Amino acid sequence: MPRQLKLGLPKGSLQEATLDLFAKAGFHFIVRERSYFPSTDDDELSAILIRAQEMARYVEQGAFDCGLTGKDWIIETGAKVIEVADLVYSKASMRPVRWVLAVPENSDINSPKDLQGKRIATEVVNITKAYLERHGVVADVEYSWGATEVKPPELADAIVEVTETGASLRANKLRVVETILESTTRFIANEDAMRDPWKREKIENIAMLLQGAINAMGKVGLKFNVRREDLGAMTPKLPALRNPTVSPLSDERWVAVEIIVEEKVARKLIPELKRLGAEGIFEYEINKLIY
Repeated sequence: MPRQLKLGLPKGSLQEATLDLFAKAGFHFIVRERSYFPSTDDDELSAILIRAQEMARYVEQGAFDCGLTGKDWIIETGAKVIEVADLVYSKASMRPVRWVLAVPENSDINSPKDLQGKRIATEVVNITKAYLERHGVVADVEYSWGATEVKPPELADAIVEVTETGASLRANKLRVVETILESTTRFIANEDAMRDPWKREKIENIAMLLQGAINAMGKVGLKFNVRREDLGAMTPKLPALRNPTVSPLSDERWVAVEIIVEEKVARKLIPELKRLGAEGIFEYEINKLIY
């Protein structure tokens, strides 16, 4: 039986995006219906699905060697963990999520000072209390078990809620007063696990591959042939990490050129390359890009 790294995967809103990210990084998990124990093609990994809100605490306690959770939940729980990598991805976009102070559209609350004596519903009680303390405001902060957007104005004067696009807030006729915190997903590790040479190497390898998968998102590879005499005029138009890769062909008059570009750039670049004399142009997906 090989050594195994205990990995916590976030269950819920981040689950699908996380499993897709791991697949691009080369780690494939199968989640069976109603099971919290995904199977994987890596014998050195043992994974459990757990809510992101609880992840940091379990990693700190050693139930997991490592896991993925939001920076917001590390702050909220006060867990002492090592942040191995900052992974900017979320369930709907490639942007940080925001915890915002939101109120009904017709509310007279327009600043943190207007919260004095008010009732606030939120899932991040500690973050909200710290925010109020920074502004010298005393208010009643209540834990919300869900459906936080529907609580104002009858059940709360304001809410502190997480959003990516703001669509749910607008649908519930709420407006944002202020952003309290921006958060991204973090790959975290237990301090004892990072002292173990085998576990540390495994954790750092996973982190590198996950970051590589994120780097590759939205990018494609382009490869084409061009006459050597036309290359000089074409090169300035070619975006690349450093310089395009140029390889000689058996016919010395021609070379093969390979570049990595944003997918949205490729759709404009390919016709231009063709007009400049490129032949045999093909585009391919990339799963990982390690800088």
